[in-house]
Amino acid sequence: MATIKEIAKKAEVSPSTVSRVLNHDATLSVSSETKVRIFEVAQELDYKTIRERKGIVKEDKHLNFGVIDWYSETELLDDPYYLYLVTAVEKECDFANIDFYKISKANGKYSTNKLTNIDGLIAIGKFSDNEIEDLCSYTNNIVFLDSSPREKTFDSVTINVRLGITEALQYLINLGHTKIGYVGGIVTGDHKEVAVDNRKQTFTDLMKSYNLYNPDYVYMGNKISYNEGYNIINQAIKSIDIPTAFFIANDTMATGALKALHEAKINVPNDISIIGFNDLPTSKYLVPSLTTIRVHLNFMAATAIELLQERIYKGRVIPKKVLIPSELVIRKSCKKRK
Repeated sequence: MATIKEIAKKAEVSPSTVSRVLNHDATLSVSSETKVRIFEVAQELDYKTIRERKGIVKEDKHLNFGVIDWYSETELLDDPYYLYLVTAVEKECDFANIDFYKISKANGKYSTNKLTNIDGLIAIGKFSDNEIEDLCSYTNNIVFLDSSPREKTFDSVTINVRLGITEALQYLINLGHTKIGYVGGIVTGDHKEVAVDNRKQTFTDLMKSYNLYNPDYVYMGNKISYNEGYNIINQAIKSIDIPTAFFIANDTMATGALKALHEAKINVPNDISIIGFNDLPTSKYLVPSLTTIRVHLNFMAATAIELLQERIYKGRVIPKKVLIPSELVIRKSCKKRK
């Protein structure tokens, strides 16, 4: 392989001039004839830039991304948050003129025929170690969306859960609520391994810091779903000591909770205040409209795509973790405590 010095000698220019020309230095003042001669000599001697030697593609290459969700199609119906997140990724891929392939799992296996020709992979959700190893066999360009495994290896985009929950709890406390409950469920994907739910832990930590934590006010279901939200609230309202407000793990569970309270003739927000999480598009149309924590899905998706592009185009090897803010959206499901 030719060196810059060899090109400089044959083109009859200095090595620094060769380097600046080959790196497209716009500040270099040199004739077009000299530039052409340098490029011709470089091509003749089969010179490759550092980027080319590392296999880094040019930015005009049309990219193909795989989009893979940890949930099965059935589970997406129980928790549509990930369905909205997948849709956001597909939308942002379209906007960036990137082809994408939605990769689904059947009989415990991903469709490998779509994984063989991808430039990068956006993995949505929380994957097991075995699944991660499987994904690595198809590409090194992987970004995890809504989880952050192996932070020394992979890029990731996650939600600043603590920021939104802090706003939510402070809002309830300012309304006069001191008996605040939590409604959540066990988080599992298609691989059935239990994942860490940062929402419950954050709620617990913050309530303890406010000296308001009561373990009797923490209600957990078998999973996060509409039916579990409905069932948990039906059990909670049978207690003698009922919280005056609930922070609920997501809007889907909160919708089930609202139905249970309505059927029990418990008014929201006059009797009990409710705050959800995610701000799904349907949340503002509930009765009452749901106060919830907004997650910026489109921005999360766009950030994941940018991280992959940076890996591919610039050859970045140091992983990045991007934390996207969440924020409280106040609607009509909360009220000042009498």
